[in-house]
Amino acid sequence: MLMFDLTGKNVVITGSSKGIGKSIAHQMALAGAKVTISSRKADVCEEVAKEINASLPDGCAGSAIVIPVNINSKESLQNLVDEAHDKMGQIDVLVCNAALNPYFGPAMDCPDDAFDKIMSANIKSNHWLCNMVLPEMKARKDGAIIIVSSIGGLKGSAELGAYCISKAADMQLVRNLSVEHGPDNVRINAIAPGLIRTDFARALWENPEILKKATSRAPLKRIGEPEEIAGAAVFMASKAGSFMTGHTMVIDGGQTIV
Repeated sequence: MLMFDLTGKNVVITGSSKGIGKSIAHQMALAGAKVTISSRKADVCEEVAKEINASLPDGCAGSAIVIPVNINSKESLQNLVDEAHDKMGQIDVLVCNAALNPYFGPAMDCPDDAFDKIMSANIKSNHWLCNMVLPEMKARKDGAIIIVSSIGGLKGSAELGAYCISKAADMQLVRNLSVEHGPDNVRINAIAPGLIRTDFARALWENPEILKKATSRAPLKRIGEPEEIAGAAVFMASKAGSFMTGHTMVIDGGQTIV
């Protein structure tokens, strides 16, 4: 068996219409998986699915389908799971990538509604969605869940405090779920990207001062690209990552080691 082969695997990926989520979907499809492109805007998801399907080489077992979702709605998340079952069958891999950050500034000034939105979208929705797919994975004694966190969860920030708190909680969610469900061979891990060139992080990498600060202390002296995160997700979802659970893989160009 090829260690990174995902042929025959069905994967649900939230926040996969752009950025890191889109790159993960593309690379998993290239590895043979049937991936679900999911975000709020159906038309954008359809374009991404068409793009991925058109890019796959002849003979590739992978493909992309679309199921829109609003991660802030428990009913919408349940619909995502139900439709994925209808369209694909079992869910072998779940990637919780969708997140939001409506506030930039000191945490003490973060409005209550913004704080609640961050915690709900970045933690509670992942908690809900994981618990929706875990029963079938436990019954099969096989499954993988990946939560895309951030290096912000490993350190403090003067501008992204609330977001960093939510990302630290995602790492703890991974640890707890891995302890609870590891005996049933369900592996749960997180990825903590550094500064990546995505629309989500545009306010950071388009700011010359922040960009200089981030790249100057990273050994690779640059920010990352979305596809540089996708390989880790393929590893975690495949046979290659079968003995890894409860951990957070940091991919940040070395920023957090210096």
